[in-house]
Amino acid sequence: MAELALGRDFLPAYARLQRRVQQAVVAAISKFAEHTHAGLRLEKLTGARDPNIRTIRIDRFYRGVVLALGEEKYALLDVRPHDDAIAFAVSRRFTVNQVLGVLEMRDQEAIEEFARAEPAAPPSGGLFDHVTNADFVRLGVDADLVPLLRVIATDKQLESLIGRLPDAQLDILLDLSAGMPVAEVWAERADRIVSGVDPDDLVAAARRTPDRIAFVDGPVELAAILAHPFDVWRTFLHPNQRDIAYRETYSGPALVTGSAGTGKTVTGLHRAVFLANRLPDGEKVLLTTFTRALAEALARQLHRLADDPAVRARIDVISVDRLAYEIVARDGGKVSIAENELLDQLWQDAARTAPTFVNRAGQVTTLSPTFLRHEFEQVVLAQRLTTAEAYRDAPRRGRGTSLRAAQRAQVWAAIDTVARELTRRRLRTHTQLADDAAAILRRSPARYRHVVVDEGQDLHPAQWRLLRALVAPGPNDMFLLADPYQRIYDNQVSLAQLGIEVRGRTRRLTVNYRTTHEILDLSVKVLGGDPALGLDGQDDTLRGYRSVTRGGPPELTAAGSRDDEFEALIERVGTWLEQGVEPHAIGVAVRTGQLVRTVSRILVEAHIDVADDRRGVDGVRVATMHRMKGLEFQCLAVVGLDAGVLPAPHALTSAAEDPHAHRQDLQRERCLLFVALTRARDVLYLSHSGTPSPLLPVTR
Repeated sequence: MAELALGRDFLPAYARLQRRVQQAVVAAISKFAEHTHAGLRLEKLTGARDPNIRTIRIDRFYRGVVLALGEEKYALLDVRPHDDAIAFAVSRRFTVNQVLGVLEMRDQEAIEEFARAEPAAPPSGGLFDHVTNADFVRLGVDADLVPLLRVIATDKQLESLIGRLPDAQLDILLDLSAGMPVAEVWAERADRIVSGVDPDDLVAAARRTPDRIAFVDGPVELAAILAHPFDVWRTFLHPNQRDIAYRETYSGPALVTGSAGTGKTVTGLHRAVFLANRLPDGEKVLLTTFTRALAEALARQLHRLADDPAVRARIDVISVDRLAYEIVARDGGKVSIAENELLDQLWQDAARTAPTFVNRAGQVTTLSPTFLRHEFEQVVLAQRLTTAEAYRDAPRRGRGTSLRAAQRAQVWAAIDTVARELTRRRLRTHTQLADDAAAILRRSPARYRHVVVDEGQDLHPAQWRLLRALVAPGPNDMFLLADPYQRIYDNQVSLAQLGIEVRGRTRRLTVNYRTTHEILDLSVKVLGGDPALGLDGQDDTLRGYRSVTRGGPPELTAAGSRDDEFEALIERVGTWLEQGVEPHAIGVAVRTGQLVRTVSRILVEAHIDVADDRRGVDGVRVATMHRMKGLEFQCLAVVGLDAGVLPAPHALTSAAEDPHAHRQDLQRERCLLFVALTRARDVLYLSHSGTPSPLLPVTR
């Protein structure tokens, strides 16, 4: 009986196809289900590097690339235009890894080209001189690749093989090139070692490779997959992700770091389901993050990943702010949250009474409302300071302006005025509410058996105290996901100081599965190269961070005026729609709410539907860069990238007032742009009118 499996790369390729081509693909797949695959004309190719590769006709212009696994089982790997499909098929070779037992794909033609272009031996020593041939083979690197590796002298040469070498072997080589000892590389993969591997059994190897090949269990499952192909693709786990998500026991809190697109969220979802599967009824896992929109996105993904209602019922998905609100309200407290407009006014009033200071340049300056608000949030609330004496003696790490004792007394008086006014009005900030909830929890037994936290880099210390109080310390208590390069709020956190010790239990993801190499390269340049401080107190690094896909370069358009820029945007979005891109797969990111309203209006006036969740309207998603967090789009436009808009003037502390805070604010704006750019999967379009933002890297 013929059986068809789907390759991981097929799903995003299918999602990008026009509707008519998708229908033709479904018709071709149906012939497998009806056992009439012989009518598909599975064609062998002259000159193919792999004798098991085939192609099938989808329509006049498209062909599918199929791997014959044996035992009447086939894997549909990709669907491409005719010539691209033929070129892909003849260049690839599939083998079984003799150590890991998985099915691997290599671009054999590109590897041969690389070997011809490089000298026989590097003049100044090779990148892998410290690794023996036997160690390469023992770790799972194919013996026929070892001579090629001996001519590699630089990281850049190795990186040029990304997309050419099998993924698992490339991961091994990147670890070795980073200086990781052979024994440590082996230890990280010890749980995946398979004995007695049959190099000719492609079916068994494919079943050991769930991150690359999915066997479909009947037409119902196939229909569900094709209805949401990209969502299903996101549930695939790379072996490194699977090792992290399905580890039996962490002795305490575990931290997973990794920059945009590396699959932290899907790893966390799998971890939540894994933990919930082992719980008895009545015990629960908390899956949380820092905004309601992200929590809702997690809930949708969870529903697709966990098909057992009983398992889903053991997982609460809720934002930290909402959770704090419900805890305080359930305890009988009256909960009213202070609106930002009121807080802005209160801090402006307080700043009028704040002292003057002589800055480092010898200039007399006053402290701004922004400084006072940050001092309240990042020093007073972060350390739970309740008296002037406690504030006077408290460390102020991360705050650039030094304050003498007398000045601290004056700053405290200004802050205390705002705090008292909030109390008088019976209002709380979200941060205060988190501490209220934590205090309530400390009086009662822990509410959850496990806590999984996504986007942890943006949580305030008070929110971490709340999360710590929700679960009793112990094995598998907290599973934390964070990326300091995507920190878009001014929260400086040391988990160890908050009773969450992750030392020895930190794991790092480096492979970007969302964004093309070209888009990622531009996005990383935005960050400026400065290290970011992680939640474990250590400098994070982007070393080894890479994409597994290639695409066209991002396009940057300079318009003569804002109206011209908007006209170009309408034309670009219209072109994407004409090419068959679904409206919900198109995003437009801007820096301000005002630009959101303007862009939405001009698109609607051009008869382009704009998404409106309140009214249930599907369409192009227009949102601020902050609101883009956690989303991704096949095609993304980032517009309004002018010098006067980004960095946003209101988001920057004056360099004269506090140079250190100014640098932090500027880096946070860089991180915000990085977040926006990395929402793009395949196509990225950028535009500005007038002077371009200084945060944009030079692309020429």
